[in-house]
Amino acid sequence: MFFFFWGLGVTMRRREFIALLGGAAAWPVTGRAQQRAMPVVGYLSSAHPDRDAGRLRGFRQGLAEAGFVEGQNVVIEYRWAEERFERIPELAADLVRRQVALIVTAGHVRGVQAAKAATSTIPIVFLTGSDPVATGLVASLNRPGANLTGVATLSIEMEPKRLELLHEVVPKAASFGTLINPANPNAARQAGDLEAAARTMGVQIHTVKISAEKEFVAAFAALERLKVGGLVIATDGIFISQSEQLAALAMRHAMPAVFQFRPFAAAGGLMSYGGSLTELYRQSGLYAARILKGEKAADLPVQQVTRVELIINLKSAQALGLTVPLPLIGRADEVIE
Repeated sequence: MFFFFWGLGVTMRRREFIALLGGAAAWPVTGRAQQRAMPVVGYLSSAHPDRDAGRLRGFRQGLAEAGFVEGQNVVIEYRWAEERFERIPELAADLVRRQVALIVTAGHVRGVQAAKAATSTIPIVFLTGSDPVATGLVASLNRPGANLTGVATLSIEMEPKRLELLHEVVPKAASFGTLINPANPNAARQAGDLEAAARTMGVQIHTVKISAEKEFVAAFAALERLKVGGLVIATDGIFISQSEQLAALAMRHAMPAVFQFRPFAAAGGLMSYGGSLTELYRQSGLYAARILKGEKAADLPVQQVTRVELIINLKSAQALGLTVPLPLIGRADEVIE
């Protein structure tokens, strides 16, 4: 028997037609199989998704440089704690149940700790401003061991330097404030280093402890009552994800302030001094790609982003009635006018 299909304009035998239908039915299955074959990266962040956009660009850039493009040959499963730190362990466990190829932890150190507790087999790439050996994340920088490796940036070590830079801008100030998260594993060291630096400069340092975003307004009110001449915001995941809000509060209270990353200065804070956030996330993308290509996390030494950049917002300095010394402007990597 012959079948004639006007739409095709050709004559087919029945057997050929059935074979064609069978092949067409298999196409979606093949497509789904190819999609399933793409490696899945779990991205665990303590922040809100709308506040992680800039950092994600750096992460995707690192992946792309190594040949992985989201949606083309790699899938990224996002989990956002949205500053609700009690959610982090369950989000980490969910990625483990999803059987992702690896987990990238961004933001607070609790994310790394939760991922480490959730799995001893899935590779973990962390980003941290803390010493990963001192905080117990890895055995050593060169041979991290187990299933963890990552990228660390100079951060905790820079707290005294940030106070020194602030003192250059407001040399007549007799006291300064600092915001510190007591839940941070490095809180005691941060406070101790700043107190030692303050003694060397002959000034006082007042520590205000903050463990949640809802405490920001009260903290700035307390610092204003203390009449501090400036503010050093210590490194912590909560503060990093809320850079813009902290910059706005500092300007509202006419408080010269310095923090770690550029987004703080770009949002109106007086200064930032620390490693490049974009470079930190780019390096994590490169490391994630190396693991996807078959390397073991235990064999990848922890990368250290040692380059630091000084960003000065002269527009904010003018609004605060401050004159930034010319030598300091000359040392800046970027001046925002």
